[in-house]
Formats: sequence, C-alpha cells, structure tokens
Amino acid sequence: MREAVLADTGPLYAATDPTDVHHRRSLSELQRLARNRREVLVSSPILLEAYSLVRRRFDQSTAFGWLTEIGEATLVNPTPEDYRQAMAKVQTYADQPITLFDATLAVLALRLGLQVWTYDHHFDAMRVPVWR
Repeated sequence: MREAVLADTGPLYAATDPTDVHHRRSLSELQRLARNRREVLVSSPILLEAYSLVRRRFDQSTAFGWLTEIGEATLVNPTPEDYRQAMAKVQTYADQPITLFDATLAVLALRLGLQVWTYDHHFDAMRVPVWR
C-alpha cells in the first residue's frame, strides 16, 4: 500500500464548499497529497458525517456528485473494539468537545499507524499524528 492519510470531515467538506474558510487550503492539500502519492483513506463514520454536511448545504445533485467522487477513495471500517475505545476516549477528554466521529477516527489512526488530515485541534489534544 502507498503511504496514506486518514481524512477528517473538515478537509473533505471544505474541498466541496467554495465558501468554506478552508476551501482553497483543502484543494491545495489534495494536490500536494496527489503529488506525493499519498492515498486518502476515508473511514465509514467520516463518510457519513461529511455526506450529511454536503447534503444539508447543497442540492441533491451536488451531494450525489460528491458521493461519486468520494466513492473512489479507499473506505476503512472501524472495528467494534475501535468504537469501544472511542467511547472511552470521549469520556477521557470530557473537558473538550470531542465528537464520537473524531474519537473513532483517532483510535483508527492510532491502530493503523496513520496520520489524520484534519483542521481540528482536538487530534493534537488526543495525541494523534496529524498530517500538515
């Protein structure tokens, strides 16, 4: 397998929404990932969260187009144990607004030894390697 990163919702959504504050950054980073031959992996929970945001913000046609594009990415499913560890992680960091989506992605990244492509500082707090 080529080198890979696990994508968080923020960059995936920002690439789609030209009004998002990170839109240009996400497009630039997608180009950099491609140039460096880094594969972008998408976990199932992040796919669901990002699609929900795209569908809420845009029309059905745009959402379906997004699904077609993202469908070419390698999808990764967390295990039941990943979810259990993520639930524990949310409780461990109860003083911070860490979502179960983010905690699950953090656990998955640590298990697979991958960096997370994110704009969310919570991954730093959870001591997860972030791709920058």
